[in-house]
Amino acid sequence: MLKAIVQRVALLASVALVVSAASTGAVASAATVSAPRLLGALTVASEHKSGYSRDFFNLWVDADGNGCDTRREVLIGEARVRPHVGFGCDLSGGRWWSAYDNLFITNASRLDIDHFVPLAEAWRSGAFRWSAGTREAFANDLGYSLSLIAVTAHTNRSKSDADPAGWLPPFNAYRCTYVATWVAIKWRWRLTIDPLEKGALTLGLTGCGAAAKVLLPTRAAITTVPVVPVASGGTTTAAGGSGALDARYSYCTGAIAAGLGPYYRGQDPEYDWYRDGDSDGIVCER
Repeated sequence: MLKAIVQRVALLASVALVVSAASTGAVASAATVSAPRLLGALTVASEHKSGYSRDFFNLWVDADGNGCDTRREVLIGEARVRPHVGFGCDLSGGRWWSAYDNLFITNASRLDIDHFVPLAEAWRSGAFRWSAGTREAFANDLGYSLSLIAVTAHTNRSKSDADPAGWLPPFNAYRCTYVATWVAIKWRWRLTIDPLEKGALTLGLTGCGAAAKVLLPTRAAITTVPVVPVASGGTTTAAGGSGALDARYSYCTGAIAAGLGPYYRGQDPEYDWYRDGDSDGIVCER
């Protein structure tokens, strides 16, 4: 957990440096990847618009048992001036930068912890097939330091559950970083994008240059379950079962036809199933 907190502080400091000194071309020193490359690997599909409930995502757990739930872990990790951590992880003092509107905040109660990809958007993009455990992991994702971000309550609620086709941060200088981060999180969790969303993401990354680089994500562990109809209203929800890996095909042509892939060496177990003909570390590219 400490490593995740240190990583978050370092990353946000680098984002602020890029925003405040864009003419220098400064970028984060951590391992990065091209967001357009990740965007090309995302599956385009229509959204699953029924059955969502926020209650399906167990929020703000204390995963490591240190007395601080996910909200407080993010606040501690992103603080520009570290707050005092008291009994029961009560926070006092501290200073934060809200990237969406470029404001500095000294009162944690004015901050929301935003799911960069909102819970409802995740549901529409594939989380409706996830197990309860996977949904909890997504809702409390401290494994990738960009998944959750402390921002002013006003901007978080203005965003609501919109994707970048419907909302972008009011702070224009952060928009390239915002779109690149959105793509990275969708890729990490194997979430789909709809056609309008893809258009907005493509446009949003145009001309971004170094800001189109994003902290390299790892694939999240995902367990899926069967989707069954609900008796009332014709909606769907997930029931018991498991299946963490994609279906296996004899050749990449079958996987691609099924909307699967690409798979990356060292990140996706499915990579080992297929021949990497050009030895670029990726199989089943479109």
